[in-house]
Amino acid sequence: MISQLDFSQTPHHVGVILDGNRRWAKANPDEAGDTSTKRGHQAGAKKIVDLLDWCEEAKVAVVTLWLLSNDNLARPSAELDPLLQIIGDAIEELGRIGRWELRPVGSMELLPIWLQEKLQNVASKSKGIPGVLVNVAIGYGGRQEIADAVKSLITEAAKGGKSIDQLTNLISEDEIGKFLYTAGLPDPDLVIRTSGEQRLGGFLLWQSAKSEFYFCEAYWPDFRKLDFLRALRAYSQRHRRLGL
Repeated sequence: MISQLDFSQTPHHVGVILDGNRRWAKANPDEAGDTSTKRGHQAGAKKIVDLLDWCEEAKVAVVTLWLLSNDNLARPSAELDPLLQIIGDAIEELGRIGRWELRPVGSMELLPIWLQEKLQNVASKSKGIPGVLVNVAIGYGGRQEIADAVKSLITEAAKGGKSIDQLTNLISEDEIGKFLYTAGLPDPDLVIRTSGEQRLGGFLLWQSAKSEFYFCEAYWPDFRKLDFLRALRAYSQRHRRLGL
């Protein structure tokens, strides 16, 4: 498979929707018969390091991982609390490994204080580490991101004393882009979703307007290096029209 890849066509930025943890757990009970959601999310968290290793080998510069949507924050606490703990532990482990700069993106204010502090601490300690830059999307929703960007743009204009007419003239794709969670980073070239679902579900709605998409049947915990390489091969074989 590697011999078939054109690494000159490697995507610069890859977004990944890590989907299928719960379904994987139900389909793969352990020896004790455990099919719990918690076990599925734990298996999914362990897969993240593998993915980042593969991205390093393929010279991918930026990775955005969707770990939790803002819609999922409305789930019952019996399910949500263990998931938040697993996410916090996973990000902390990535920080301990110390090979990647980690940037949390999303509605951080909606997360528990303890998780906000953990994410801020990991981001601060990993800042400037060379190599793959990893956006961890937690409490993230694409529509909310766009709404937040417009609010920030309006607030900034108001602080500068701009009139309504001036603000209207100011609003543009480029200006809104400056206030996105991923401001300053390239848009994703390739978006991968696991579990067989063929939809974005709100992931990077603004940024993925000209992205290529790859949908993989494997549940996220079963996602293999071969699956990743197939995604890169499919991307390299496409003629990108960039929205045209």
